[in-house]
Amino acid sequence: MRYELKIALRYLRARRKDAFISVTTIFTAVGVMIGVAALIITLAVMGGFEQSLKERVLSLTPQVKIESSEGSIAKYAEIEKRVLAVPGVDGADAYVVGQGMLSSGRGIGSVVARGVEPDNPAVAKEWGRFVTHGTLAALAKDYPESAQGGTAVLSGGGVAIGAGLAHTLKAKLGDRLRMVAPIISTADGTLSTRTGDFTVTAIFDSGLSFLDTQMVFMDLTHAQNFFGRPGKADGIDIHLSNLDRTTAVTAALRAIYGRPYVIRNWIDYNEAASAGFQMLKEVYSIVLVLLIGVAAFNLVATLIMVVMEKRKDIAVLISMGATRRDVRRIFVLKGLIVGAAGTVAGELLGAIGCVALARYHFIHISKEIYGISTVPISASPINFVWVACASMFLCFIATLYPARQASREMPVEVFRS
Repeated sequence: MRYELKIALRYLRARRKDAFISVTTIFTAVGVMIGVAALIITLAVMGGFEQSLKERVLSLTPQVKIESSEGSIAKYAEIEKRVLAVPGVDGADAYVVGQGMLSSGRGIGSVVARGVEPDNPAVAKEWGRFVTHGTLAALAKDYPESAQGGTAVLSGGGVAIGAGLAHTLKAKLGDRLRMVAPIISTADGTLSTRTGDFTVTAIFDSGLSFLDTQMVFMDLTHAQNFFGRPGKADGIDIHLSNLDRTTAVTAALRAIYGRPYVIRNWIDYNEAASAGFQMLKEVYSIVLVLLIGVAAFNLVATLIMVVMEKRKDIAVLISMGATRRDVRRIFVLKGLIVGAAGTVAGELLGAIGCVALARYHFIHISKEIYGISTVPISASPINFVWVACASMFLCFIATLYPARQASREMPVEVFRS
């Protein structure tokens, strides 16, 4: 161990007459600890909110979408198969979207119907986790036609409805619902309406009011026939294995599919929201880094007091052959030791705070507003690393001036006084 480090450690131990300096040093380390812990917890909470926001946004917005500027896509099955070979793609599913009025005899509601492939793994993974009653696989089942005033009514197969819509319609599994699509473009270009009966085969609860009260899912083939687009899809949703690869996958798909296909991703749909949230996160980080800076620069006052107290020691060291660089190193090491102690304690306190918030959920928020009932936590190891680096850098900067002043002491003047 170098003698500079031994002396720096010795100066951390308080003697009776240095008790005030020692207490000041402790408070400085505590200040760094609180700043570091606050920054870590805030970043974890902001990361949790960001992750929650992405999940909610991606429930309404596809990760990557392929559409056609000419309208519907005819060869969607071939595109799905080819897309799955692109690195970073986890799944692909074609869809059809239509609007209609859904009634049960006990209630009525306006809905957006989405035709999906129930046996597609991407659909099961994305939407199956929200199903509370029944299964999505039953959407493809055929049901017999019903009669209305002696006229046969088209059977549309199964339908999955949200918990909110089920409450509005007072419907349950197995009930028959009637859908009326008010505007349908037929083969000859005329407009008409179409009526169909659907059986409730699944009820889902996503936690999002829009989805649970206005969205329904149908089998893709049934939706194509019902909305007058047999054998065609409105678009293809691409599911990614990692959202960080959004830009790369989008670029790859655009290279493969030129006009008339249009490739867009969730960033394009939510660019303003993503940029705003990132700016908010950066502002919070800057404010809390300044908090660490305030605590770190308390080291300036503490080290200046130590320099004033240790003038004789410094003079003796220089007289015995210590260089001015060695003297500077002593006080820089002392400051860094105090900063490191505060940083490590702050990291531990921040980690404990994150675990407590994630496990015990003692902070509650309005689910109606945020879609979640408690503060979300997403602690990234990268955040711990850069917070520690920022804290130590600020502590190092704070030691430079006192260390420089210590190295400028003149032994002759000190001994004379």
